[in-house]
Amino acid sequence: MKSFFLFLTLVSHGLLQAQGLKLKATKVGSKIDVTINNNLFTSYICSQEEKYPFFFPVNGPSNASVTSMRNANYPHHSSLFFGCDFVNGGNYWQEGLERGQIISLHADIVQAEGDKVIIEDECIWRRPNAPAPFKDTRKITLSAPSKDLYQIDFDITMEALMDVTIAKTNHSLFSGRMDADLAVTNGGTMINANGEKGEKETFGKKAAWMDFYGKRGSRTEGMAILQHPTNEWYPSPWFTRDYGFFSPTPMFWPADEKAGTQLKKGQSLKLRYRVLVHDGDHLTAKIAELFEKFKNE
Repeated sequence: MKSFFLFLTLVSHGLLQAQGLKLKATKVGSKIDVTINNNLFTSYICSQEEKYPFFFPVNGPSNASVTSMRNANYPHHSSLFFGCDFVNGGNYWQEGLERGQIISLHADIVQAEGDKVIIEDECIWRRPNAPAPFKDTRKITLSAPSKDLYQIDFDITMEALMDVTIAKTNHSLFSGRMDADLAVTNGGTMINANGEKGEKETFGKKAAWMDFYGKRGSRTEGMAILQHPTNEWYPSPWFTRDYGFFSPTPMFWPADEKAGTQLKKGQSLKLRYRVLVHDGDHLTAKIAELFEKFKNE
């Protein structure tokens, strides 16, 4: 009987722990703050004064951001973001709003609180004196499967508003810039789904996912990016840098380097990514197992 009551106590405790992780989204001016149990997890920054919408900070279980933003050498690296260079002569990636800008038309909180929050946004890609090549719609779902694992799901649909040519570029689509504390250059680890590590082994290699983590004092934490198998170009090769940048970047390895990547007017691209912000390394965080779950969703 005692063991039975102990079992019930443990089950109840586990349920309470699971129920204890509550998310809430609040719009404050031109950003949406997302908290987990009243602690800031991340902010979706969608100001029309920015190059593009992005997430910063992206706080890990230690409550410190696993990403960084706009260091002196790479001011166009804005934490966790989506953009592209060389689109019909425009630049929707690097600094300079006159070169191209991805404008959030309306970022809406669809589900404000509970075990997840949902943000939907519609964006137009534009630059002065040129027609807009793309519009994109984004559904972003944030959750916290456990106290050691936070999750951001991105469902992005890009629609070509005209015939589009993207010249070969290493600056394309979904990207993360890690905090310097976690970089390979400071003792961190970057590893892909094939077990390849660091820039030398992972650059240009196709992989379903990549994890980037390092130590802060006695604690290890990091962030993984997973590509869904339904994505065009899956699995995309990765552009990686030991200083902390990683991105599945199909436009740097087009089938025809001279022609680049071409889309016809009205053509749509549907892209899905999952970001896992986690405690521990890729093994303790079970990134490979979590990818198997993601690919079947």
